[in-house]
Amino acid sequence: MTMHTSVSSSPLGPPACEKDAKALQFIEEMTRNVDSVQQKVLAEILSQNANTEYLQRFKLGGAMDRDTFKSKMPIVTYEEIQHDIQRIANGDRSPIFSSHPISEFLTSSGTSAGERKLMPTTQDELDRKQLLYSLLMPVMNLYVPGLDKGKGLYFLFIKAETKTPSGLLARPVLTSYYKSDHFKTRPYDPYNVYTSPNEAVLCVDSFQSMYSQMLCGLLMREQVLRLGAVFASGLLRAIHFLQLNWQQLAKDIASGILNPRVSDPSIRECISKILKPNHELAEFIIKECEKQNWEGIITRIWPNTKYLDVIVTGAMAQYIPTLDYYSGGLPKACTMYASSECYFGLNLNPMCKPSEVCYTIMPNMCYYEFIPHDSTNPRDSPPRLVDLANVEVGKEYELVITTYAGLCRYRVGDILQVTGFHNSAPQFKFIRRKNVLLSIDSDKTDEAELQNAVDSAAAILRLYNTSVVEYTSYADTKTIPGHYVIYYELLIKDPTNSPSHEVLNQCCLAMEECLNSVYRQCRVADNSIGPLEIRVVENGTFEELMDYAISRGASINQYKAPRCVNFTPIVELLDSRVISVHFSATAPHWTPERQRLQV
Repeated sequence: MTMHTSVSSSPLGPPACEKDAKALQFIEEMTRNVDSVQQKVLAEILSQNANTEYLQRFKLGGAMDRDTFKSKMPIVTYEEIQHDIQRIANGDRSPIFSSHPISEFLTSSGTSAGERKLMPTTQDELDRKQLLYSLLMPVMNLYVPGLDKGKGLYFLFIKAETKTPSGLLARPVLTSYYKSDHFKTRPYDPYNVYTSPNEAVLCVDSFQSMYSQMLCGLLMREQVLRLGAVFASGLLRAIHFLQLNWQQLAKDIASGILNPRVSDPSIRECISKILKPNHELAEFIIKECEKQNWEGIITRIWPNTKYLDVIVTGAMAQYIPTLDYYSGGLPKACTMYASSECYFGLNLNPMCKPSEVCYTIMPNMCYYEFIPHDSTNPRDSPPRLVDLANVEVGKEYELVITTYAGLCRYRVGDILQVTGFHNSAPQFKFIRRKNVLLSIDSDKTDEAELQNAVDSAAAILRLYNTSVVEYTSYADTKTIPGHYVIYYELLIKDPTNSPSHEVLNQCCLAMEECLNSVYRQCRVADNSIGPLEIRVVENGTFEELMDYAISRGASINQYKAPRCVNFTPIVELLDSRVISVHFSATAPHWTPERQRLQV
């Protein structure tokens, strides 16, 4: 009983059950002595990997203290360690980064020369991830009582996986987790029961997976207490799927016979156990879905939903108004902060407003350092790195991590702002990914990639004596799925040979072919991004844009056209000058085989 007493008196509040008590106690212990935990983590990592080629290359000499580590080990980007990662991918089994064998590669949605980054990982990293997952529901139970009385409707998906030349798997971090025994043979937890059977989650065919997960969610509509997907875009895609498929879903429910398009035998078997003719439910779904108005559809169909469990920070914030429309403004819980490289922390106040989401960093996950992010700071001055315990409230930092799997002083590319502390653990607001211009789903397009794509389209236009005077872009998330919009101002030098509508459609596809493989996978395999759109604007539009910016205080000497716009008045100005609209007629090329594994 003493455990209950100590936890209930903690700032987090009284636990829902004995298991939760232990988890909340663990959070309290970890966040009380952040600096000593961090010193221990660094010593463990350096001791475990002391004989690796990477640490020996910089003559660390078995040292495990912070000062030696900081004086000898360089801060690196992916490009600087890519050659060593490629050696592992090609079959080098010597301990390059980690003394433990590399079990697989996690593919990061950050891009490296247009391709996914390969992050080496080890088997025991799954245990660390599982530990962080195990803390999420105990925190949620403090805010939302009774989650053991129903189920969660979560739309979870795996993505295509590939193999490196040496035979190691390369796949996204969530695909790795869902296919692991940690997920597949997880013990029963009344607070964490899903409507989706594992078979549906683990089906690589996106239609069959979504269809069967939606069907199960409809069959158990009264029991659903929370709806979720990893990203806000994924939950909206599920609602859009319902808009397109409700008639067939209702037909299956009325007849008790599963749509033949769901051909996966394991899914058919597990759904046959729960799908029985139910005319009343089928009629209810028809009545709700045939209305033109889909406002509040989530609470109309799943009336007991208490919150949505989705990431709505960073680029996903653009989906908040649409989620509010479909859910009648249900709370949106962002529960954790993680990346392909490592899992970092959790939100101790998950029911807060999206704009107030901050993540408490768990100091046991890896060793953290922070580069003060100051846009006025000259780039050539060496960055002064700050430890986790020494960050300051209100300041922005770029995250640098050293992991058990062997990443050493690695720049993740996330910009974070310190909002406060829980005990001595800093809490961070996710500000943005460094250098990312456009994002709809898990894609990240930077300015260089966009310029490259525009150059590719410009090469087609040159054949018609036409050039791109100026361009900007916009992630349009009002459509489902969202899509990239590129505004072009063109100079047509020979009106008798101007590019036709079809030629500009070709320009859309040429741009898509130049974008990275994550974009193309989202576009082709996941259908989570729609066709790219070019909107041609009247001549003089970008001068108007400059005038507008100057009227709001921009300096005429330093003004350059923004390569991405999201400020509503600017988007409205551009849209009011559009003279023609064009889309990719076909999808770009994408294949799960790694086309460019060799560096």
